[in-house]
Amino acid sequence: MTNLGMPGVPAQRRRDLGSGIGFAFNGHHFDTGEDFELDAAVTASTVPLSVILQVTKRCDFDCSFCSETLQLPDPSLDQLDQMRRNLAGVHRVFLSGGEPLMRKDFAEIVDMYHRDHILAVPTNATHGLDHARNIAGKIAFANIGLEGPRATTNRVRGDYDKQMAGVRALMAEGIPLALSAVVYRSTLSVLPFTVQIADVLNAGKVKFILPLRKGNALKLPEHEFISHDEAETEFAQLKRLRSEHMWSPALRLTTWTPENEGHMIVIEPNGIARAWPVYDAKDLWEPLGNVLEEPITEIWKRYRFKKNHLQKYLGLSIHTVPQGVPTAQGA
Repeated sequence: MTNLGMPGVPAQRRRDLGSGIGFAFNGHHFDTGEDFELDAAVTASTVPLSVILQVTKRCDFDCSFCSETLQLPDPSLDQLDQMRRNLAGVHRVFLSGGEPLMRKDFAEIVDMYHRDHILAVPTNATHGLDHARNIAGKIAFANIGLEGPRATTNRVRGDYDKQMAGVRALMAEGIPLALSAVVYRSTLSVLPFTVQIADVLNAGKVKFILPLRKGNALKLPEHEFISHDEAETEFAQLKRLRSEHMWSPALRLTTWTPENEGHMIVIEPNGIARAWPVYDAKDLWEPLGNVLEEPITEIWKRYRFKKNHLQKYLGLSIHTVPQGVPTAQGA
């Protein structure tokens, strides 16, 4: 046990979800068996593997890459309960924002959802102390947005020290962690530090994501956007460094290729479900329906990115490195 504490490992390490798909709790990811066939799984699917449910649009940061700058009223608990009923069958739900932990009733939302879904919480952790005790044991992991060391995170996102205080509160309650970082050209030099931080925090994975041209990111200088090829080169360097330094977190890199278009289903606070990102659509959103009014099974029928959705969340269309300490030889 270190002075920082160590997240507890969930008692259930893997859940079989059918069609050759499972969820690995220790690595916070979906996986497949040897007999898995993507096209057959797409044909058999009736609901998404994963959805992002925005329980608020409010946030205490103003991240320079943020796409969610337009505000909407928070959904009531009754509305969230109706959405829960209409999301029956969805395996994982991200209780997202904005900053979801800004809701004083966030623990009630977790209580409402955790028996029916694998829950993950994307958060900046600044309100971690407010909720950690009441959500521990009910969420699979908290995904902390962090762009590396203090100076970089403060410039790109918000307040590093306030975030880390919240992270420590989550860790103290045994809540597993993952990290995610939005990659600019000016942050490339700190990516190894991000992985090192994740290793110290015993995070299960680090996700690297390229910014999209929406919201605050429309104000970013063009030179901050790196190409797909540059991203692949940087990821190869991180793989090498991971082996050299024996870092344990899994690594993920998502770039905006045709295979990743529209792979996310985002549900806004008003219940409207949208495919994201759809490259030629206004604001990169493609409306799908409203989960306050109809079940997700009906929305899934008209969703045209089913294959992209499955292959992304199964790690087939992104760059991945599995969790675990590499050998000294990098094998």
